[in-house]
Formats: sequence, structure tokens, C-alpha cells
Amino acid sequence: MPDAPVKPKLIVGLGNPGTKYDGTRHNIGFDAVDALSRRWFIDLSNTKKFKGHFGEGPVPRAGKMRLLKPTTYMNLSGQAIRSVVDWYKLEPESVLIIYDDMDLPTGRLRLRLSGSAGGHNGMKSAIAHLGTQNFPRLRIGIGAPRGSDRKGETISHVLGRFAPEEKGQIAEVLKLVVEATELGLEQGIEKAMSLYNNKEVMSG
Repeated sequence: MPDAPVKPKLIVGLGNPGTKYDGTRHNIGFDAVDALSRRWFIDLSNTKKFKGHFGEGPVPRAGKMRLLKPTTYMNLSGQAIRSVVDWYKLEPESVLIIYDDMDLPTGRLRLRLSGSAGGHNGMKSAIAHLGTQNFPRLRIGIGAPRGSDRKGETISHVLGRFAPEEKGQIAEVLKLVVEATELGLEQGIEKAMSLYNNKEVMSG
């Protein structure tokens, strides 16, 4: 018997809470979950027991879905994820985490069924609290900073906002995120990987 396709039951977007982080590259995971919540008419509300903005509701052809934006700050994201997983008795493999990736150019997506944190502090926390790397993730490219001062440039890059000329590109990327996620829920993450990992949204 072949393994059943991986279909998430909880979708988490990583980011930092507070208006000063709205629209920053590091918060693209929040933006992705917001796009999904609008698409599926799932309202998100601040839920203390889950340490985040949380909502659940039916998704066509996928059943009940849960959405989470942790409000713990990025480095403690795993606490919020773990609280939802424990409450609903979910397997880590049913958690899809969406987050930013500097190693991917802006306009690219990358779905994976497992893997390391790749230096991303939110993912380090998620892996630590879930006790495994074996859960699907969707990385959204934010491009690498230009400059030689790697550490300082990195911080200002991820906590900076997208350039005006990138806004349309990011809007199209978020549409792809919704498409890829819906396909993953209906037919499995592997199918979505095969169709969306090579797509690219060009700027301009």
C-alpha cells in the first residue's frame, strides 16, 4: 500500500506581532494566512490559550481547517503551534508552516515535506516544540540582501518592507500560495510540490 498523501489540518503562518512589523518581509507567513482566511471566510481572533490569532472552519473539498498566526514573536513560535497540536491531538505531519526564506528569490515558492530550520528562528522553535522535522512547510522567497555586512544587512532586510515595485509581485505570489495550499489540501502536498515548486512570479 502506498503512503497516503500528506494533507494538512493546521496551517501556521510565521511572523512577529504588532503594527511595526506589518508588511515586512519576515511577516510574509502572516500575510499568507490572512490571504487564506479571506479566501475561506475563516475569521481569526486573538486566542490566549493558543498564544496567537486563530480560526477554524470548513474548506471546500478539504474538510475542517485551522489557521494560526502566533503572537509569541518569531523565536517562540513553536509554543503556539504546540498548544494547538496538543489541544486538537494533531500529528506533526498534519501541520503546514508558511514562512519567509532569504535563500529563495522573491517570486518563488518551495514546498517540502520535511527538512531543517535552515537558520530560520521561527522554524527552529517549531521543530524544537514539535520534536520532529517531519512536517510540511511552504517557504516564500524574499530574496537576499545586497551588501557585504551580512549580519546587519540581513536584519534590516528581513525586517524591512517590500519595495513599491515588488508589491504587485508579492500580491501574485500570495495568489500562488493560496492555489498551492488548496491543491495540497485536496490532493496532497506532494502533488502541489510537483506543480508549484518551479513556478516563478516575475517583477514588473
